[in-house]
Amino acid sequence: MLFPQNLGAKLSIDETCLSHGELYTIVTNKAAKGRKGSIVAIVAGTKADKVIEVLCKIPLNKRNRVFEVTLDMSGSMDLIVRRSFPLASRVTDRFHVQKLAVEALQEMRIKYRWEALDQENTAIEKCRRKGQSFQAELLENGDSVKQLLARSRYVLYKRASRWTENQKKRAQILFERYPDLKRAYNLSMELSNIFENTEEKIYGMTRLALWHEKVRQAGFRAFNTISRTIQNHYKTILNYFDNRSTNAAAESFNAKVKAFRSSLRGVRDVKYFLFRLTNIYA
Repeated sequence: MLFPQNLGAKLSIDETCLSHGELYTIVTNKAAKGRKGSIVAIVAGTKADKVIEVLCKIPLNKRNRVFEVTLDMSGSMDLIVRRSFPLASRVTDRFHVQKLAVEALQEMRIKYRWEALDQENTAIEKCRRKGQSFQAELLENGDSVKQLLARSRYVLYKRASRWTENQKKRAQILFERYPDLKRAYNLSMELSNIFENTEEKIYGMTRLALWHEKVRQAGFRAFNTISRTIQNHYKTILNYFDNRSTNAAAESFNAKVKAFRSSLRGVRDVKYFLFRLTNIYA
C-alpha cells in the first residue's frame, strides 16, 4: 500500500507484526506526528527488493527531496533506504544502540544467576547427603544471592539517580559481590551519556572512540560484540548528532498499531485491518 502524497522530508522506517507473527515494513512521515498523513507505505514482509520495488513507484525527483531517514541496525532496512532515497541521510536509532548495551549487561547478570542457582543446588544436595537442613545465605537486605540477582533486573535498567532507597541498597550489595557487573553497568550508562550530553558530531566520535577503548580494556565478550557492531555502523550512528533524530516516531506508530490491534481482540482479516488503519493514518 503506497501513499506518495504523504512523503515528507524526514521519514522513519521500521517493521511491525500485525497477526500470526507476519511482519510488515512501514514507512512513516515524521511531520504528521502519528496522525492523519503518517503512512507513506506498508509492504508485506521485510525483503529489501520487494519494499524497494514499491517505494520506487514514487518518482525519483520526489524521493530525492527526502532529507533524512531514521532506522534500526537491520541490513535490509539500510539497503531499502540507500536504494529508495539515495540523497537522504541515514540515521541509526540511538535507542537501539543503547538497548544492545543493556542486553549485554543483563546477559552477564543472568550468567551469574545461573551460577548462583547451581551453587545453591549443589549445597542442598550436599546437606541432604549429610542429613542436614539447608539454610540459604541471607544478605543485608534480606535477599538470598539468587534473589539478589533476579531482583536486580530493573535496577540495572535505571540510572543511579532514579533508584529508590531499596534499589540503592540492592545495587550496593550487588556491585560489592560482583564488581564486573558494576563495571559493565558503568559502561552501559557511559554509552547513554555520550548520546545525551554530546552536542557536536566530532565530540561524539571522540567520546565513542574512548568508550571503545574502555570496552577493550574491560574484556567483556558481550560488550566487545557491541563495540564491533557500533564500529560497523559508525557513520549512520554519528549522523544522530547532526539533528539528534531518533526512530521514536516509528516506535510510537508501532505502539498505536498494536493498541488498535488489541482493541479489536486481534486481527482475523488483515486486508480489512489495513483498510481501517490507512483510513485513519494515511
